[in-house]
Amino acid sequence: MRTRRGDHSGWTLLTNHARVLLSIARDPGARLRDVAAECGITERTVQGIVSDLEAAGYLTRTRAADGRRNQYRIDTASPFRHPAEAGHEIAGLLALLAPRPADVQDVAPDDSARQP
Repeated sequence: MRTRRGDHSGWTLLTNHARVLLSIARDPGARLRDVAAECGITERTVQGIVSDLEAAGYLTRTRAADGRRNQYRIDTASPFRHPAEAGHEIAGLLALLAPRPADVQDVAPDDSARQP
């Protein structure tokens, strides 16, 4: 981690939840052990964070076609949880920090139920 000169406090701007979400956005088929390594946290912590994100509706997990891995789908229209960011969707954060290949479409799980 690169810090400003003289800053040894160790804090960062993004939470572990944000890092896990960004890692999954970059690779929706990633193994949680790989997400943990990328984020610098334990696999058990990642499992808990994925459960939190799933319960809050930020992502859904399904079994991949090979039957061995999970595949994750992010609802990019999900809003940030803190009142200070009310009205903003996570799509902007993902676009900025986890750009996706052009052939991948970000779609909410049930777009037909959304109002224009």
